[in-house]
Amino acid sequence: MLLPLPTPTEMSIWDHETINSIGIPGITLMETASHEAVNVILEEYGSVAASDVFCFVGSGNNGGDGLAIARHLHDLGANVTVFHTKPQKDYTGETGINLSWANKLDIPLTHLSDVSLDTLPQPDIIIDALLGTGFSGDLRPAYQTLIQTINRLGHQAFVLAVDIPSGLNGLSGSAQPIAVMADATATFEAPKLGLVMPEADQYTGTIHVCPIGIPLKIQNKHGVDHHLITREIMHLIPHVSPTMHKGKAGHVLILGGSAGLTGAPHLAGLGALRSGAGLVTIGCPGGVADAIKAGSPDIMTLPLGEGSTWKPSLAHLVLNELSRFDAVILGPGIGRDTETQAFIAAFIRECTQPIILDADALFALAQSMDLLDVLPEQTVLTPHPGEMARLLTTSSAKIQADRMQAVRTFSHLSDATLVLKGAGTVVSDSDLTCLSPFSEPNLAVGGSGDVLSGVIGSLMAQGLAPIQAACLGVYWHGLAGSALNEEFPMRGNLASEIAHMLPTVATTKHPGDQPC
Repeated sequence: MLLPLPTPTEMSIWDHETINSIGIPGITLMETASHEAVNVILEEYGSVAASDVFCFVGSGNNGGDGLAIARHLHDLGANVTVFHTKPQKDYTGETGINLSWANKLDIPLTHLSDVSLDTLPQPDIIIDALLGTGFSGDLRPAYQTLIQTINRLGHQAFVLAVDIPSGLNGLSGSAQPIAVMADATATFEAPKLGLVMPEADQYTGTIHVCPIGIPLKIQNKHGVDHHLITREIMHLIPHVSPTMHKGKAGHVLILGGSAGLTGAPHLAGLGALRSGAGLVTIGCPGGVADAIKAGSPDIMTLPLGEGSTWKPSLAHLVLNELSRFDAVILGPGIGRDTETQAFIAAFIRECTQPIILDADALFALAQSMDLLDVLPEQTVLTPHPGEMARLLTTSSAKIQADRMQAVRTFSHLSDATLVLKGAGTVVSDSDLTCLSPFSEPNLAVGGSGDVLSGVIGSLMAQGLAPIQAACLGVYWHGLAGSALNEEFPMRGNLASEIAHMLPTVATTKHPGDQPC
């Protein structure tokens, strides 16, 4: 349901505690890791007999893994050449042990200082074991040149990255400034945080999560701050009972819509219905109710007054009806004028039901940040990067440059559940930070966020806690986008089609996240 995503520091603690507290030798972990990595090669590439293999190894533990991999491939009949970055005397500890074993087995070992990179022949397989997850900062020029050579040779070779592509930041997933472009990455025990960031996708190839024997006791004792949302989250979809009726499936109230923005609340309503809500009502100024309903017999309206604009006085009309509803979505298409902002503030101050703040409700919140102190206990905010920037008084570019930092900054301002939308959506509350595995171009369409707010509102109306509803809603929404990519590979799908895809993907079996 939630897969741990250790940072490089957290993974280092797991290794250290396994070796020093439990007593499992580091050489044992390294041997297990190398066997698992070889299994990835055999699965992805096939037989390695008579294949020419170049194994590039640094002097750290990542290089030790590479040397062990080279030994196993040698025994499988591959023609292996190891290129090491430092003189052999500088290889110590478990890495030095693996280097000595390679020497005893007569595996060719070549110091890179003795090699002209431009004249290297073309191999069949490249093992990238230069730099592990502990790498940070910018690559030195010599490493940049080496990685450029690996990438050039990699155009006609199968490239395996050991734990993480060299040059990739294990925390942010960004290249520093370049990185090995792998066909597959064998990452050990758990995917590192940087590997699942959208920026890393072009470098990692297929990610294989390979168990190496870190005891569960160690993982539980030293928990991690970030998790990946997996397919198992779909088990949280409320159970369907043969005797259920609409009144027991959650009643969602959507407050939104204004002149020229009548589609947004309608799309939120579709998202709520398609994710299982029994009833959906859209509260809106009476003058736009017909346009918002758009002839749909499935969505009810609650006309507020006779005009076409929001006013603070409408808040008490909604609050008087609030007990009928199980969750509220505030903001889709509601507008930004002063009177509307006053309505939003008046409603938030008195609302006691679970609430999702989306779109223009977030604009109003940014104008009156004191409202953060009076949000209902069960609150979810769903900003896109621009709305997040407004909440934190910064720029969208800065939000996108470090989305995790933006989430951490907001956590100091509020205990509300946050959904920072975008490629690799982040879901966070005071206890958890979770990442969506999806980066789907088919979700980049106007109204997609409205559908998502409807899904989260539906799940909260059906009894899920905010963090559960947000994680499940984000994953379900992403799954729908992934399915639409098969039907619309060049995009072109509508936001309403995201909503209509939700029931289909909920019942479709998809491969789970399995270790190699």
